[in-house]
Amino acid sequence: MTITIRPGETPLADWRAIWAGETPALADGAMAAVQRSAEAVGRILAKGEPVYGINTGFGKLASIRIEADDLATLQRNIILSHAAGVGEPTPVPVVRLMMALKLASLAQGASGVQPQTVALIAAMLAHGITPVVPAQGSVGASGDLAPLAHMACAMIGVGEVFVDGTRGGAGQALADAGLTPLTLGPKEGLALINGTQFSSAYALAGLFEAERLLQTALVTGALATEAAKGSDTPFDHRIHVLRRQPGQIEVADALRKLMAGSAIRASHLKEDERVQDPYCLRCQPQVMGAALDVLRQAAATLEREANGVSDNPLIFAEDDVALSGGNFHAEPVAFAADMIALAVCEIGSLAERRIAMLVDPALSGLPAFLTPKPGLNSGFMIPQVTAAALVSENKQKAYPASVDSIPTSANQEDHVSMAAHGARRLLAMTENLAGVLAIELLAAAQGCDFHAPLTSSTPLEAVRGLVRALVPHLADDRHMQPDLQAALALVRGEALLAAAADIPLPAVAGSVR
Repeated sequence: MTITIRPGETPLADWRAIWAGETPALADGAMAAVQRSAEAVGRILAKGEPVYGINTGFGKLASIRIEADDLATLQRNIILSHAAGVGEPTPVPVVRLMMALKLASLAQGASGVQPQTVALIAAMLAHGITPVVPAQGSVGASGDLAPLAHMACAMIGVGEVFVDGTRGGAGQALADAGLTPLTLGPKEGLALINGTQFSSAYALAGLFEAERLLQTALVTGALATEAAKGSDTPFDHRIHVLRRQPGQIEVADALRKLMAGSAIRASHLKEDERVQDPYCLRCQPQVMGAALDVLRQAAATLEREANGVSDNPLIFAEDDVALSGGNFHAEPVAFAADMIALAVCEIGSLAERRIAMLVDPALSGLPAFLTPKPGLNSGFMIPQVTAAALVSENKQKAYPASVDSIPTSANQEDHVSMAAHGARRLLAMTENLAGVLAIELLAAAQGCDFHAPLTSSTPLEAVRGLVRALVPHLADDRHMQPDLQAALALVRGEALLAAAADIPLPAVAGSVR
């Protein structure tokens, strides 16, 4: 399927589809604004005045005037010199999303590039030509210079690309696709490498994964509540409307509906000696609802950023002027990435506490470590330790990146956002969270097994049946790794949420469940 990019108006659902592998294409008529902007650059140059990034040096060297004969060399040099990233290649889906974001930005007609430059990005996406972009090297101002320079290098036939999973030379890949490397015009090199698209792509990827895992955590959390014979009274709608926090209200409603009709819950409605459940059960709406609200705030910021223009200087064709500002500073993206990191960390922290509660007979009333023969068997003892390790790793990663700054470019760029690595950590954090939720899924299913013949609600029994189709009840210790991998595949895939599809789960980023 092709996703049509409408510059300045593309919803998060479309960016999600591109992240998932769909091919983007510009909306009809988008090139008109690009052409007007390119023509404006020509008129600005004809005035003979120095204009940053068009006929001057860059950064600290902005005061140096460049002669007309050297303008093409100037633009090529900035790409070659700035392609100085290090580290492992950025995942192909992230690079493709970055390219699509750059495509949308340039197509708004404020960057002064030629139509053929925009067209080449679109053609590379259509042909599956993905630049090899080292993941490290950006401080999030002046834009994501090094990562975007590696993208731009491929566009001039320099560096490496991936095509169908194979790594090779950019020039050859372009030739094989019938594409011609760019000869850069004035302003174009700077327009390609200036901007927040690398940070934004990583942050969006983290957001999309965090949303899916938040929904998964509601399902595993409800199943864990059933395993512990927890109460659904704390999810009563009346409690949450009094606080007026929208995420909390939606999470409580989802949890209540997930547990509705449960025979396990009905079995302890009366004469239960416990007055209140531990916070990891009782306060799920408050914690998960807060995470939902924070993710939505981050989503709003990133949707605006994805539809904005963040290079410098900006060309205003109607006035034939180039205005130099600081839209490349990725502080909004850095803040959004920090918010996502905090939410991911807390979702995992709460889930791990539920696992710890389930394996503790004093808290759960279940056999120790969820094994029928504790002592001879260790059961879920070490999976809980693994979950604790993953949560602690995420706690360390969740330290805000945006509070850090280090001057660069001889103090010309004296405050930077650190958005790039703030966003880049998110996929590792969501992978850790997926591991925690996989362990909770197994532990909760095991706990519910001990309540047989009582069953849970229809949606939760569908989830438990899905688990048991892959992982049998743990009667005696066995090699645990295959069980964990099977559960992790469920958490990463679509089947688990599909099993509970009759219950509407809160969405973050314009998706519908």
